[in-house]
This record gives sequence, C-alpha cells and structure tokens, in this order.
Amino acid sequence: MKRQSGSKLEIKERRIFSDALKKQVVKDLVSKRTSIKQAMAEHQVSAQSIYRWLYRFSAAHESKCTLVVQMKSEATKTQDLQKRLAELERIVGQKQLEIDFLNKLLEIGSKELDFDIKKNFSSKLPNGSGSANSTPDTG
Repeated sequence: MKRQSGSKLEIKERRIFSDALKKQVVKDLVSKRTSIKQAMAEHQVSAQSIYRWLYRFSAAHESKCTLVVQMKSEATKTQDLQKRLAELERIVGQKQLEIDFLNKLLEIGSKELDFDIKKNFSSKLPNGSGSANSTPDTG
C-alpha cells in the first residue's frame, strides 16, 4: 500500500504474525492476563485483527455469535412476565375444564329430559333484536 505524507512517498510495511504468536495473544486474552487495548498497543495492530485472532484461535469465541446482555431490571421483568404467562395458562386450563364440565352437564341433562337442550336454547343478541338465528330486516 502506498501512502503519501507531505511530499514524501511512503510504502507501508506489511507485517505477518505467526500463528504461534496469535495463539499466545488469544491465550492471554482468554485468561484475562491482558486486555484487547493492551494487546493492540503491544503488537501495534487494530482491534479488528485481535478479534479475528480470537474468532480463529479461541474455542470460547465464535464469529457470528450474539451475546445478549440485559440489566437486572430487564431480567426481573422477564421473570415477572413468565410468571404472568404461567398464571394465565393455568386460568385458561381451569376455564377449559369448566367448559368441558358444562358441556357434559348439558349432555346428561338432555338425556334425562329426553330433548336436546343445546338446540332448543336460543339466546338474545346483545342489541336485543331477537334470537341468534333471526336475520335483520333490510327494508
């Protein structure tokens, strides 16, 4: 690569680090003997290079891996929502048992009274216009 600083033409040297050195830097980073900033300063490389070394030589660090970091308040909120969800699922289960019980009760009552309670039951519509099976006038 060529760089021009002032009137002088400079050619930037390309440095190649051995895998052994890269592995040692990664080992130091993983064991927390050094920080990324310290490694950057010591070897005069970019953070991007250090992270590439980490992804390549560390089993604990994988590229394309997302780490979700949340505050304690978010964790508490998540736990509360999970508890609320469990409570609502329990309530839905109880209501389903109630519905099953009432359906069985209607079935037994229909057999005892010898006519279908469900078919003969007509409910009023909320607006009070008559039975559920009636059609509205369009005139």
